[in-house]
Amino acid sequence: MDYLELFLKSIFIDNMVFAFFLGMCSYLAVSKKVSTAVGLGAAVIFVLAITVPLNFLLDKYILREGALVWLGPEYADYDLSFLTFILFIATIATMVQLVEIIVEKFSPSLYNSLGIFLPLIAVNCAILGGSLFMQQKEFATISHAAVYGIGSGIGWFLAILAIAAIREKIRYSNVPAPLRGLGITFILTGLMAIGFMSFGGMLTGGDEEETQKEKQTVQVEKNTTKEVAENTNVSIPK
Repeated sequence: MDYLELFLKSIFIDNMVFAFFLGMCSYLAVSKKVSTAVGLGAAVIFVLAITVPLNFLLDKYILREGALVWLGPEYADYDLSFLTFILFIATIATMVQLVEIIVEKFSPSLYNSLGIFLPLIAVNCAILGGSLFMQQKEFATISHAAVYGIGSGIGWFLAILAIAAIREKIRYSNVPAPLRGLGITFILTGLMAIGFMSFGGMLTGGDEEETQKEKQTVQVEKNTTKEVAENTNVSIPK
C-alpha cells in the first residue's frame, strides 16, 4: 500500500503541473495537438522513470555527506552535495539524448512535430524537480524513487494530454478575442489545478485514523500507569 499511496500522490496530489507549475514551457507550447502532447508526455515519463532512480543512487552513494564511506572510513567526512545540480542535469541530459535518438529513428514525424522542445526536456524544470523532490523526500529504497519518478511522469502526461484535448475542442468554440490563445489556456490550467486540489484529501483519511489510534494508545497507557501508581501508593511525576 505504501507504493500505491506514493504512486497516486505523485500523480494527483503532487502533480508537477497543477501543484507546482513545473514544466510550463513545454506544457503550453506543445499542447496544441493531442498527438504531439502524447509523444512529449511519453518521453517525459521515460526520462523521469530513468533519471529519478539513477539520481537516487548518485545522491545515496556519492553526493550526500558521508556517502563515500563505502570507499573506506577515511572518506566518511566528504560532502559532495555541491555537485548535486551538475550531476543531476548530466544524468538528465544523457537520458534526453537517448530519447531524442530513439524518437528520430522510429518516429520522424513526431520528432519534427516536437521540434526544439524534445531536446529542451533536458532543461525542463519538471524533470529536475522530480530528482530534487526525491532528494528532499529522502526515500529509503530505489524502488520508492522509481515509483515516484513514474508517477510524476504520468501526472505530467495527464496534464498536457488534458489541456491538449481541451485546446483542440475550443479551437472551434466562440472564445472572446482577448482570451484566445494563451489567455484561455492559462484560465483552463488554473481551473484544472483547482480541480486537482480536490484530490488533496484523497489519501489523508488513513493518516488521521492512525493519528487518532496513537492518541488513544497514549491515553490508555497514561490511565494504566495512573492506576498502577494508585494501587501501589507510588507517586509519579506529571
